[in-house]
This record gives sequence, C-alpha cells and structure tokens, in this order.
Amino acid sequence: MKIVVIGGTGLIGSQVVALVRAHGHEAVPASPSRGVDALTGEGLAEALRGADVVVDVSNSPSFETEAALDFFTRSAQHLFAAEREAGVRHHVALSIVGVDQVPDYGYYRAKVAQEEAVRGSGVPYSIVRATQFFEFIAPVMDMSTEGTRVRLPSTRLRPIASADVAAAVAEAAEGEPSGGIRDIAGPEVYGLDRLGEITLAAKPDGRTVVTDETAGLFAGMPHDALVGDDGVHVVATGYEEWLKRD
Repeated sequence: MKIVVIGGTGLIGSQVVALVRAHGHEAVPASPSRGVDALTGEGLAEALRGADVVVDVSNSPSFETEAALDFFTRSAQHLFAAEREAGVRHHVALSIVGVDQVPDYGYYRAKVAQEEAVRGSGVPYSIVRATQFFEFIAPVMDMSTEGTRVRLPSTRLRPIASADVAAAVAEAAEGEPSGGIRDIAGPEVYGLDRLGEITLAAKPDGRTVVTDETAGLFAGMPHDALVGDDGVHVVATGYEEWLKRD
C-alpha cells in the first residue's frame, strides 16, 4: 500500500512512517518542509496521487482557539478534497481521549471540529484517540515554572509513550477502516502534579512541584475526562519505566 502521512516528519508521524515502511508499505512523509502543506493545499494533489491510505497526525502550531480551529478546519477541507480526487480509500486521524468532554477548552473544540470533518468527508475512516504523550510532560512543566517552582494541578492523566501511539496509528492504517473511534492510553493514572514529582525525582534540576489547581493548560479539566473509560485500550509502557530509558 501507499500510505501518505500528513505531519510525517513530526514526533508521531516520523515513527509511523518508519513502522509502515518496516512492514513493507510505501510511506510518504508529507509536511511543509517536504513541500506539502494541508493548510494551504500546496503539494497535496501530487503527494496523494496513487495513495491508498492517508494518515493525518498534523497539529496546529497554536493552542489558541481561533488559530487551532482555523488550522484543523481548513486543513481538513483541503485534505479531503484531495483525497476524494485521488480515490483514497482510508483516512486515519489522530485525536485525543476525552476531547469531546472538555467544551470550555478551545483547542479541544478545534479537535472535535476536525473529527466532525473526518466523519462528514465521505472518505472511509478510522479515528485513534490517545491520552497525553509522555514527551509532553516536560514541556508542560516548563510552561508552568516560576523560578524554582513548578505549579501544576492534580488533574488526572493516563499518559502514553509516543511510540505506542505511533504503533496504534500504523496498525489502523494497515487495517480496514473502522468507521469509529479507538481510545488508547498508558497503564497508569497519575495526578499531573505527581507526574511532575516523578519526573524531577528521575531527573533532578533544582525545581520542586507545587500543587496549584489553577495553573497551566490542564487546570479545571472535568474529573477523569482525560483518563478514558473502561473501553480504553491500555498499552504496556509505563511512565517511570520510560523515564529510566529515555
């Protein structure tokens, strides 16, 4: 199969490309740096020519509501027009566990709009929703740092390794369209403040964690919205194990 990966040079996309190539498929990493821009439509027609599957793991460069909404809706418009023209038979989108349970968070509303575009595109699809990536914890901590204190809420998360996300996305791309959503998550639930403490215990840098329920991106999230329900597929890699080998 020819599998085109939109956002194919990023954290998830580059791993998806490597996985599907290792499984014997033709993989095309598509990104602005490769001359393919879903936001403007540039290069899409050529990249998708002969494609069987399109995987979209691209992301808005901004978490601001209007910017994110514009990114996901305009990209979807260009992408699905090009997919229908090319006769693509399967679209795989990466989204977020609990994304439809957080209406007050603008970035999540933008991702919901992206999912709606997928379902209304007319292209057979599969949606993979993942919890927050392990690799995202350190940047979240940096954004919440004041001097030597890292202010984090106790919002419950069930983070997952990006490698496990990429594996689930690659598996979806190589299979038949599900016409639905598959939730995936890591094996353990933590408060974000506890994740910060675990991170600094493994990699001390002079900072300490202060629990602040008003601080940062995840403040005020509904209880367990980002954890997943009983139907979530749980992968094996744990955060503390991952920290030791990272």
